[in-house]
Order: sequence, then structure tokens, then C-alpha cells
Amino acid sequence: MRLSEFVLPTLKETPAEAQIVSHQLMLRAGMIRQESVGIYSWLPLGLRVMKNVEAIIREEQNLAGAQEILMPTIQSADLWRESGRYDDYGKEMLRIEDRHGRDLLYGPTNEEMVTAILRDYIKSYRELPVNLYHIQWKFRDEVRPRFGVMRGREFLMKDAYSFDLDLEGAKKSYDNMFATYLRTFTRMGLKAVPVRADPGAIGGDMSHEFHILTGTGESAIFYDVIYDELTLDVDNPDVEALQSIYAVEEKLHDPVSCPVAGDRLKQARGIEVGHIFYFGTKYSKAMGLVVDGPEGERIIVEMGSYGIGVSRLPAAIIEASHDKNGIIWPDSVAPFAVGLVNLKVADKACVSQCEDIYNRLREAGIDVLYDDRDERPGAKFADMDLIGLPWQLVVGPRELAVDRLELKRRDGGAREELSLESVLAKLTG
Repeated sequence: MRLSEFVLPTLKETPAEAQIVSHQLMLRAGMIRQESVGIYSWLPLGLRVMKNVEAIIREEQNLAGAQEILMPTIQSADLWRESGRYDDYGKEMLRIEDRHGRDLLYGPTNEEMVTAILRDYIKSYRELPVNLYHIQWKFRDEVRPRFGVMRGREFLMKDAYSFDLDLEGAKKSYDNMFATYLRTFTRMGLKAVPVRADPGAIGGDMSHEFHILTGTGESAIFYDVIYDELTLDVDNPDVEALQSIYAVEEKLHDPVSCPVAGDRLKQARGIEVGHIFYFGTKYSKAMGLVVDGPEGERIIVEMGSYGIGVSRLPAAIIEASHDKNGIIWPDSVAPFAVGLVNLKVADKACVSQCEDIYNRLREAGIDVLYDDRDERPGAKFADMDLIGLPWQLVVGPRELAVDRLELKRRDGGAREELSLESVLAKLTG
């Protein structure tokens, strides 16, 4: 992509309304645009990041055995009345009446709808277990939307729902998703701490939130320092051992009964990026999701729910990975792998060389953003640092004179002078 053709409305100054680093940098880097309180448009750069985040989540869900569906954003109020949650959910739910007087709502979550789907199609124990997931926009009318996309009113979520015959199967599904979440966040360059949590309005008696530790986190958590020392084996995590390590959100922390003493107990701020629940038969019993058992008995299906904040994750990654100059994207989620910088667009030799490099990079399957604008070198470097692409490849008269290109790593700023062939080998290797 040529930067002269790419919609990238970067800002030099920090918008006054942005309180935390991720909100500031997402606005300055031209990733998002606020449309109303808590509601944002995702511009090309931001959407590319979110699509990369979404792709990792989708790959890991598929590998975990979940099957993707897509449920609508608008739901019937009757489903929520079946479960008993319609009146209990509160003002966060956006309630709608259509032209025929039917009560609808803009879904804040999908337990009722997915239960109704399985109720119609699953009849025997032989058809279990099942895990269905979707990635869909949701709406919750937050009383205080803030921090940009971190706590917006409209947001993109991945929701998975497990259905099992008994508690043993439900626990197996829960642990499978627990391990999947650790792998998912690690692939995004994040170290997530699984924290025992309050299930809230969704219900249930087993629940973990996954937190990224950062000083700007909304939640206070208490945890055993072992998490700071732990190197996770994400390919084969010891789920039982990890769940036994003390890590709880503030409301569940009791200083009197806390099993971690002295300096081993740490307090930190965390950003919640995922939440998993086991809630048993809370919805299946209320909505009549039952199957025939091995002896013909009627068995109420056990359920769990597993959410990841897709549109929240780009902001969480920025909070965990930035410096004074801007964003530092991990390779796995970066909007482009490399930024190609032409320092002198008036020089025909520079232009010719950049065009050749641009084409060679694309032919090699490398996603490149080519800064072909007629701008000062300082402005080009500032924009490249701001948007945080993992690599910067610089071409100017000096580089042409020595038949070398300057390759800079955004994370750490290390620079090398290499031939084009060496650059291609490094970026594709």
C-alpha cells in the first residue's frame, strides 16, 4: 500500500479528551474516529490491526474444536424473558420496539440465543459435547464510557459457548478454553494473568478473567508473585497448577484468609481482555435444553461461556507495548510488516529503487506500507514511529551510494545496513 493513497489521518498533538496512552495513540495514529460517546469508527490502520487480532482468535478457537457461527445483533426479548434476565439486566441493555410492537434488544451477550439454537437441534447425548463461537458486535449502554475503545458502548466480541452432558465434561471444556486463551494472548505478544473473578450477570460458580498487567488498568488484582517468575508452556500448559495459583480480583480478595503472605502477595492494575465462565444449567434448565441420556433419561445440558474483547485488544496491546514516540506493534498483529521510507521523492534514482524494493517485498509476500509522500524526512520518521510497524526500511541518496538499505527494528531501535537480498531474507525468515 502506498501511503499517498492510504487514509491515515495522523495527529501531531494529543487530543484533550484522551486520558490513557492507548486512546491517545489510537487517535494520533489515525486508527479510530469517535462518532458519539463510546462509539467509534475503525479507520483503515486500526481495522487492519483488529482483523489480525480476530484472525489469531479464530485460528485458536478452531484448533480448540469450536465451530464458528454468526448470531444476529438484534435479539427477541422473549428469549431473555425465558431465562429471567430481561428485567434483571438493567439499563445497560438497549431495548427496542419494532413497528409491530415486538420487544427486541441489541444483544449485550448471547447465552439465551445460543441455548435456543441448541434446544432445536441437539436431542441426544451422542451429539455432545458441542462448542459454538461467533465474533459479533455488541452494545452495552455503559453509564461512563471512557478510555476510548477500552470501555466503549459498541464493541466487537468473540463469544464461545460449550455444551456438555455432565460436570466432568463441562470442566474439560472449561480447561480447554483456559489453555486456548493463554495461547491466544501469547501469540499477540501479551502475558495474561488468569484471575479468579465474579461471574456477574452471566451467572455461574467458576470464572476466570485474563488480565494484562499495566498501570492504566481499570481493575485492581491481587496475585502471587510466582506469576512474575513464571514462563508459561503455552503449547502444553498445566491448567490445574495455574488455576491453583492465587490471583483474584479486588472484590474477591480477603486479606484475612489470603493464602499468600508477605512479599509474595502483589497488588497491580490489570486490563481485562478475556473472561470465561462455567454456569452449569442456569440457562439450559430455564429454557428447556435437555437431551436423552444413555438409558433414555432426560438430562439437562451443562454449559459454559467464553468471551474475548476483540476491539479492546488493540488498545490493551498498545498499553503493554509503546514508547514516547508511539506504538510498538508485535509482528503478529501489526497492520503492515514493514514501512518503506523514501527520503527523497524528487530524486529519480531513489524513486526507481523504492519502486523496485516495493515490488520485490510484495512479491515475497511481505505486507508493506510505502511512504512515497513529498514530506520532510523528520515527518516521515515521526509517522513511522507513531504507527509502530515492526520494521522500517530507509532509502535515500546515502543508501544508494553504498548500495545498502537501512533496516530499523521499531522495538529497541536497532539499525543495520543490508543489501536488498539480505533484507528479504531477514523479513521472510
